[in-house]
Amino acid sequence: MKGFTNQSGSRVVHDMIKTVQQNKQYLSDVDGAIGDGDHGINMSKGFTLCEKELEQNPGDLSYSLKTLSTILMRDIGGSMGPLYGMMFKSMARVCNGKEMIDAEVFSEMLKAAETAVIEMGNAEVGDKTLLDSLVPAVRMFSESADEGKGFAQALDLMKGAAVAGRDSTIEMIANVGRASRLGERSRGFLDPGAVSCCLILCSMADSIKTLIS
Repeated sequence: MKGFTNQSGSRVVHDMIKTVQQNKQYLSDVDGAIGDGDHGINMSKGFTLCEKELEQNPGDLSYSLKTLSTILMRDIGGSMGPLYGMMFKSMARVCNGKEMIDAEVFSEMLKAAETAVIEMGNAEVGDKTLLDSLVPAVRMFSESADEGKGFAQALDLMKGAAVAGRDSTIEMIANVGRASRLGERSRGFLDPGAVSCCLILCSMADSIKTLIS
């Protein structure tokens, strides 16, 4: 069975933390075009707090995701902390207690993440939010896995869908959040949530590809 252990999966969260830290300025720059310009600062703050906690109290993938969730919901203001917090909490719940994470389990983790964000965020695809990256990525992975494609190939296809979804937000008009106040002026810019979601999904995919056997 192609997969990785829950224990080794803690690396997925550690790599995700590094990705967010390395893209702190980029995320804030993207946000500055249509928002407050603090998305990268807030994300990096939350992920760095998680890094420090996991250094003191390490655990498996489900534990690491739950820890990240708790910190984001507790310590990050605005809408993104709670949204990402619920996203990671739902993923942690799916893999909790599972020794191995295969494509089927990961697909369920992604679907749970999508459901949590949709239910909490009151947005849909096309509204210029992180859903424009998340939803097509989740569907691409699920469809690829169902078609019998390998775990690694499904992850690569998921990455491609996440990137395409992110880029699609350039021509969208924001319908929710602070950027919606700009109306037509929000067109022509990437959505910061879609950008950070794409970074997170691509980081997860790259990490998992190094772990599966």
